[in-house]
Amino acid sequence: MLATLGARTVDADRVTHRVQQPGTPVYQQIVAAFGPRILSTPNGPIDRRKLGDIVFADLIAMRKLEQIVHPAVRTEIRSFIAETEAMGGYGTRTQPLARPVVVIDAIKLIETSWVKECQQIWVITCDESQQIERLMATRGMRESEARQRVSAQAPQSSRLSHATVVIDNSDSQDSTRAQVEAAWQTVVDAVV
Repeated sequence: MLATLGARTVDADRVTHRVQQPGTPVYQQIVAAFGPRILSTPNGPIDRRKLGDIVFADLIAMRKLEQIVHPAVRTEIRSFIAETEAMGGYGTRTQPLARPVVVIDAIKLIETSWVKECQQIWVITCDESQQIERLMATRGMRESEARQRVSAQAPQSSRLSHATVVIDNSDSQDSTRAQVEAAWQTVVDAVV
């Protein structure tokens, strides 16, 4: 939604996918740490479901994975921000901006200390049952997998204390969009 409004967005999960591709240093470190059983085929891509089964069941394994992946993701995001700042032409044709607004979409934004570098922290909320249902619907997870993923995250209440903006995503997409557009307008007013 923010991209259509004129923000430049970077999805940390997509960046993670890129840095984990076969042949990358991150890929090699992950395979060395967790073994070839996490691969879809010998020397093939990492099977995220297999790796997820390991790290979401073991906090130490999760920390090991994060120590491998997070620095590379941070480097990629910093490059994206620098490239965005150098590009010019910020915002949209109907609503140009004086400088870029970069949105980092990251489930662990707060836990990985990006919060210190962001001017605003937007926290998107919905109840746990909706989170589980959505993971099952969008990622094809079994209920037990979805519950495990949700319980591995920091509780929403811990994120709310960092929030500049809270978007309640428990209702319709139109309701969410209205909240996003209202919050975006305050950003535009500050940047124009």
